[in-house]
Amino acid sequence: MTDSSTRAFYDSLAPDYHRIFADWDASIARQARALGALLGPGPHRVLDCSCGIGTQAIGLALAGHQVVGSDLSPVAATRAAAEAVARGSRLPTAAADMRRLPFVSSVFDVVVCADNSMAHLLTAPDVAAALADMRRVLRDGGLLLLTLRDYDEIRRTRPGAAPPRVSESSDGRVITFQLWHWHEDGERYDQEYFQLSPGGGDDWAVRVRRTTSWALTRAQLTEFVTVAGFVDVRWHDPASSGFYQPVLTARAAG
Repeated sequence: MTDSSTRAFYDSLAPDYHRIFADWDASIARQARALGALLGPGPHRVLDCSCGIGTQAIGLALAGHQVVGSDLSPVAATRAAAEAVARGSRLPTAAADMRRLPFVSSVFDVVVCADNSMAHLLTAPDVAAALADMRRVLRDGGLLLLTLRDYDEIRRTRPGAAPPRVSESSDGRVITFQLWHWHEDGERYDQEYFQLSPGGGDDWAVRVRRTTSWALTRAQLTEFVTVAGFVDVRWHDPASSGFYQPVLTARAAG
């Protein structure tokens, strides 16, 4: 999967991304509470380097943090900024690859990379480059916060699909689900991302988007983070953090 195809996937998905949530605004608030508890007392200067349409960034901005968003998809980043304004907040955004962040060094207190975004980096050099640039833009002692699917369990079972999600639109229910096709290495998989929406009468309109992910285990990501110059690496399970994915936190070594 090339950078251009990953960008095309999220450019295409950006107008519909909120449909994976039963209530997007409720998810924004809930995720902000969970991540904010891990950030600690603020306000903090926060970079969300995979902001998408703003699910985490908007909530953190509404909580009083000084948040900047960046994303590989310019369509998603533009929507994130507009959605923040619509909710009475401000979210400056930029279209940027997380391996080459367009920010000066040591300018942020926190870097967030949520929603399984790291999994789109398919090689060790790509993961290392992204984490190195996250470390560069963090001040010494700054906090790195990553969230990822529970790939330890997923790689053990190698499921062929993710559970469907249902949301309501003005036209009726929208159903989102994924089919997963595992590579021979047992670590990477191609995703077919389906969205079904009412098409009139008894018909459904079907939209399919495709991308590829690397199912990084906790041990793999912990090693990458440590080599990139982070210390105090910790994993927080959903039961303790309140976030829907496992969360890794680490501090930029001084």
